[in-house]
Amino acid sequence: METKELEQHANNIRKNIVAQVYSAKSGHPGGSLSAADILTELYFEQMDINKDNINTIDRDRFVLSKGHASPVLYGTLKEKGLLEEDLTTFRHIDSKLQGHPNMNYVAGVDMSTGSLGQGISCAVGMAISNKVDGNNHRVYALLGDGECEEGEVWEAAMAAAHYKLDNLCAILDYNHLQIDGNIEDVISPEPFASKFEAFGWNVLDVNGHDFDQLRNAFNQAKQIKGKPTIIIAHTIKGKGVSYMEDNYAWHGAAPNQEQYEQAMKELGGLE
Repeated sequence: METKELEQHANNIRKNIVAQVYSAKSGHPGGSLSAADILTELYFEQMDINKDNINTIDRDRFVLSKGHASPVLYGTLKEKGLLEEDLTTFRHIDSKLQGHPNMNYVAGVDMSTGSLGQGISCAVGMAISNKVDGNNHRVYALLGDGECEEGEVWEAAMAAAHYKLDNLCAILDYNHLQIDGNIEDVISPEPFASKFEAFGWNVLDVNGHDFDQLRNAFNQAKQIKGKPTIIIAHTIKGKGVSYMEDNYAWHGAAPNQEQYEQAMKELGGLE
């Protein structure tokens, strides 16, 4: 797929994110926007998910370990043509589009997540299951950098290396910000690369907004044997919306009407 086409998909996903959070008057736009390019590359070039296999085990799987960033997952599924629900019902009463994704309600949501650290643990379990069953499909999991302050992340990392899960690829959305500010000021989980290497992982480092780098990293990960891979993707929180970029205040806040209109204009969604 041409880079311009991927960029258009990512831009549409960002518009979907802003529309959801604005409609709900709540949600987590910052860390959703930072991950839009990552999910675009996964769903439009890497993973083999489609309408025909979405409800089967005969496909790659994705776990949004940072479950509060559900708008990027719903927005991606919508852009891919796999989600029937109206995005403007996000977080509304009786909507299937809950603030944290629920696998019982939405086709294409492979794990219910939200409690940080548990998503990557479930992804490890899925990868083990695929190994046992002889299922050659891959498992992907998106982690938040603040999420890596959770001890369960490192328990999962240890297990993944122990079981040589070369069918597992984690991606770290490294935007440096969490709900209380810069991760280095809250409680620094650095150094990421050497920690994952020490736990027995293959580590790749990329610009999380560069499709060529993302594509190459995912393709490299597929060639690694005997160990899991983590792609450390350097991103900008709030990417694509000027007043949200690199501002932790937009970790979990919704734009008002004026801010919504400005965001959509910047993304090309309003004339």
